[in-house]
Amino acid sequence: MIHFELVSLDGIKFSEDVYEVILPTMDGEIGVMPKHMPLISVAKAGVISVRRNANDRDDSMELFAISGGAIEVSGDTLRVLVDEADNSDEISEEEAKAAYVRAKKLKSEAKDQVSLDQAQSLIDRTSVRLQVAGIKRSSRRRG
Repeated sequence: MIHFELVSLDGIKFSEDVYEVILPTMDGEIGVMPKHMPLISVAKAGVISVRRNANDRDDSMELFAISGGAIEVSGDTLRVLVDEADNSDEISEEEAKAAYVRAKKLKSEAKDQVSLDQAQSLIDRTSVRLQVAGIKRSSRRRG
């Protein structure tokens, strides 16, 4: 087992021993399991998938939408530090859709580069939340 800690500005979102964690990085997804080599990397906005036990099915993995941050693997500890992290159980698909629509509208109305960048950042965050909500919905249908 590897100890996985997910820490956001709001505090510790997850801190448990798990079998595997799949993380979004700038170079693509990586899987971290026990005995992983030491690593420091950048997490991009995306989905973290947590497999608690070796025999857990893919559709039973715990999911988190993250805004990006820092990844550190040292010994049998994986620590991910992010600004925002939301567990799939905390995400309402309807609210995420509405936020995504508002973010797209903000981008279309942006008058300067700062506003455009802020709107794009909001679009990125809300699209990840929508992705997690969609994965959760489809796994509930299969289960």
